[in-house]
Amino acid sequence: MKLAIIGQSLFGQEVYSNLRKQGHKVVGVFTVPDKDGKADPLAVAAEKDGTPVFKFPRWRVKGKPIAEVVDAYKAVGAELNVMPFCSQFIPMNIIDHPKHGSIIYHPSILPLHRGASAINWTLIQGDKKAGFTVFWADDGLDTGPILLQRECAVEPNDTVDTLYNRFLFPEGIKAMVKSVQLIADGKAPRVPQTEEGASYEGIQKKSNAKVNLAQPAVAIHNWIRGHDKVPGAWTVVGGQSVTLYGSSLLGGSVPAGQTLEIEGASQPGLVTKNGLVLYGTDGKPLMVKNLQFEDGKMIPASKYFSSGESSSVELTEDETKMAEEIRNIWKGILSNVPAIEDSTDFFKSGAASMDVVRLVEEVKQKCAGVQLQSEDVYMATTFQDFIQMFVRKLRGEDQEEELVIDYVKVNNMTVKMPYQCFINGKFEDAESGKTYNTINPTDGTTICKVSYASVGDVDRAVASAKEAFDNGPWGKMNPRDRGSLLYRLADLMEEHQEELATIESMDSGAVYTLALKTHVGMSIQTFRYFAGWCDKIQGKTIPINQARPNRNLTFTKKEPLGVCAIVIPWNYPLMMLAWKSAACLAAGNTLVLKPAQVTPLTALKFAELSVKAGIPKGVINILPGSGGMVGQRLSDHPDIRKLGFTGSTPIGKQIMKSCAVSNLKKVSLELGGKSPLIIFSDCDMDKAVRMGMSSVFFNKGENCIAAGRLFVEESIHDEFISRVVEEIKKMKIGDPLDRSTDHGPQNHKAHMDKLLEYCELGVKEGATLVYGGKQVDRPGYFMEPTVFTDVEDHMFIAIEESFGPVMVVSKFKDGDVEGVLQRANDTEYGLASGVFTRDINKAMYVSERLEAGTVFVNTYNKTDVASPFGGFKQSGFGKDLGEDALMEYLKTKAVTVEY
Repeated sequence: MKLAIIGQSLFGQEVYSNLRKQGHKVVGVFTVPDKDGKADPLAVAAEKDGTPVFKFPRWRVKGKPIAEVVDAYKAVGAELNVMPFCSQFIPMNIIDHPKHGSIIYHPSILPLHRGASAINWTLIQGDKKAGFTVFWADDGLDTGPILLQRECAVEPNDTVDTLYNRFLFPEGIKAMVKSVQLIADGKAPRVPQTEEGASYEGIQKKSNAKVNLAQPAVAIHNWIRGHDKVPGAWTVVGGQSVTLYGSSLLGGSVPAGQTLEIEGASQPGLVTKNGLVLYGTDGKPLMVKNLQFEDGKMIPASKYFSSGESSSVELTEDETKMAEEIRNIWKGILSNVPAIEDSTDFFKSGAASMDVVRLVEEVKQKCAGVQLQSEDVYMATTFQDFIQMFVRKLRGEDQEEELVIDYVKVNNMTVKMPYQCFINGKFEDAESGKTYNTINPTDGTTICKVSYASVGDVDRAVASAKEAFDNGPWGKMNPRDRGSLLYRLADLMEEHQEELATIESMDSGAVYTLALKTHVGMSIQTFRYFAGWCDKIQGKTIPINQARPNRNLTFTKKEPLGVCAIVIPWNYPLMMLAWKSAACLAAGNTLVLKPAQVTPLTALKFAELSVKAGIPKGVINILPGSGGMVGQRLSDHPDIRKLGFTGSTPIGKQIMKSCAVSNLKKVSLELGGKSPLIIFSDCDMDKAVRMGMSSVFFNKGENCIAAGRLFVEESIHDEFISRVVEEIKKMKIGDPLDRSTDHGPQNHKAHMDKLLEYCELGVKEGATLVYGGKQVDRPGYFMEPTVFTDVEDHMFIAIEESFGPVMVVSKFKDGDVEGVLQRANDTEYGLASGVFTRDINKAMYVSERLEAGTVFVNTYNKTDVASPFGGFKQSGFGKDLGEDALMEYLKTKAVTVEY
């Protein structure tokens, strides 16, 4: 179909480009004239493609269409006008001229918020939903029939920018392209707009954007975010207007700070380490991140009382050369300015938001290693201020600020736990302001509220990790120095091991002694092991056929992948973090890690220790939240090159599919198991009973390699069961922080409920419940250690894992080695397995035949940081631990040199 694109902006450019990719012919682009010598992005793209471009300053004069403009438009022969974003008034004889008329994109769910400031009013009025409409243009104001609509939820701390970037921009482009295709296919609807619920609001300008502080906090917050960044909500402080940016509602305690009188406020504001706290008439607080003064200067709100104290730095000879290179970059962007003076203001010279992105990227490209963000440009708008800011960053002076951590203390204990997202070296609330309760399984009470990360938080974390990998010191660091930092991190974990064990015990229900020895102890060992690998990652030289008469040298290099995502389960929160993160970091990657939603606290404490160890910002990012939101976005994100996951097989399959569809990212999966343990009659019975119990009840059965099914030779079966039950009765069930407790609570209520259903189904199918099977009569999520016998191969409990303290026992005929091997391997899983026998030949034969990634002989649960760990079949692929794990986070490059 022949299209005329009428509009402007980057959005218009993307719609134009995507329509051409779909095979539509754009016969003309009608956009705005160049501003300050710079063409609109839509014009730039169209001119590059050779598409006819028309830059009319106006389409009509004194209410009448301009004949020359109308004739030029009609000459292109468009069958449809597509208007993605248009600031000009287009006459009706242009709107109605094409065969199919005109379609327009509008950023609201019409008929709500008609008018040019629709996104602003969506936020100002506190709407729970936002969206956009593609409609057929008519002679009314945003009143034409609806072709297509899409909507999304509005997060509590969304701004115009976040809403636009997250949904309105990317989804709007797709919707415009789809709408054109529907029209081409003759399937486009025309749904008349109703006047019920219709609204029209005027254009928001600086003059009418003053915030009324005599209202509740949420109304103040909505007004500020509804004007961020344009036109900017403002108030009066110290006799001058100050514009407020970056508002968020505060859910926790307000940090200490210095009071600030603000005109019209119900009480004084508070300048804190995190920003400016304002109070509504309801006494509730909100936080403002940045302030802009009348002269255009923007500062962090936390620096209000110290903004004028910094003295200028004197540039070295090399820094002076860099400053001149940056001056040339400014000149290239501000082509309308004759000369770039120290006083030249970037924005007053005509720069727009796209120019900010260009400036940041060009400076970073020219001066590799400097950590520069768009916000820095807004904070230093003149060339002189920009250079001062740049040099301070280059010298690392901006990194001297101490890490700010808001702690929670639990049950009057001295344990201090961060509870916010950890992004780019800082703890901060989730972008949405949402939190959730993390529960102590011992009694079901809330430990604390934890930030609930959003898709926007994932994108920010990935961006910081990518910046740290591409331009930060981590990627340029000597491998031995990287190893030293990881050793330091392990030392700090050891210094804080009691604190980490206490947090782990409270959050996951692990018995304290086990948490100290295994959850924390093995985590420390893992980081030390991989720290030693940092300077031993090497390639090979390979002899190849020479290209005579020349000679060749071929060698391989092992290189890091880039940004890696790690998603870990709730059964060993810290240890699973260590197993994957240590190898990832040793290989030189950066990471974004999502702990399990129900057990986030040791991961956040680990983040705190990583800063103290000197790990550069952006290298490690921790995002508590849901798998459906955070985990899915990590799977889909185009800048992530590897995802390591431990969890269930169904979720692993979903992750693998998402990773393949998005950008074919590398994946390693440690998934479900139903590990068989074969106990022969010639075993050491004392050891078999002790280790058999450990294989099932270790860590309350919440153990991926737990023996999901025990096969006991018939002649010793009854004795084995009798002795197991006798030992179970001696186990102390109780508070995991009690050092004498043997068996703590299950991790969370939903899991407890599933275990009870599992046991009920076992009884229903005919298995014999020898012991347990019920919840312990006490507060919390305590499950009795349970034993089933007479379990037949077809039963549910013989096939599926319980992931709890449930021993599932089947007997096999004396001497039937082949038969029991066939039954043991008759599962879709292959994570671990075990065999108990004094006959070494039998042990070796069985270990060779068992289809599992790990085989334990006369022991169980004996893992070590140097030994690879991972499964076969639907238990996944890829390895944790050992040298094999390191290879999961490296890529091999072959280099051939002719000489």
